[in-house]
Amino acid sequence: MIAICPKCGSHNWNKKVEGDVITCPNCGEKWRFIKKPLYILTGCSGVGKTTTGMALQKLTTDFVVLDADMFFNIMPHETDEDYFAQVEQVQSLSKNIMQSGKCVVWTMAGNIDKLVRTYHAAFFSEIHVLALVCSEESLRERMTVGRGITHEGWINGSVDYNHYFRTHEKIGDVAFETLDTDGKCVSQVAEEVLQWLKSKG
Repeated sequence: MIAICPKCGSHNWNKKVEGDVITCPNCGEKWRFIKKPLYILTGCSGVGKTTTGMALQKLTTDFVVLDADMFFNIMPHETDEDYFAQVEQVQSLSKNIMQSGKCVVWTMAGNIDKLVRTYHAAFFSEIHVLALVCSEESLRERMTVGRGITHEGWINGSVDYNHYFRTHEKIGDVAFETLDTDGKCVSQVAEEVLQWLKSKG
């Protein structure tokens, strides 16, 4: 909505964004918008992103907490272009929500490398990423005992992704921080995520 030109009505994804000013290339109209950071809570499948997001919702109303799986479930997810389209929708929705004065926190496992390579990335002052991590032993227990997952390919893929987060600081051009969840209950993890969010504000 905020990127629809108020003068000529153009809704094309071709607006120029400089700071908190949007310019329509069709008619030259300029208008301001509320520009805020975007927050991503990531990590491998089974590490506790959704559970933490639900707990975070109970701790604060200062942030809007959403799950990116909503787009995975309703949009194609076969090609790299499909995944770029999902990230564009995550960011498009976020830029409109932040006009209420609130930042958005997404739980989102994949496509982290695409966050800064989209049209909509320009609408955010910063993009902050926090990855939840845990030990391999804890992850295997959470997936098999906690969620009843038996597919070895799924489990091993999560183990590898979790290891990547534990041993790296960037995916592509996107830097991330990590939060080790071992030995912590859900409420503790959510509280630490909240403190991380506040520290970025």
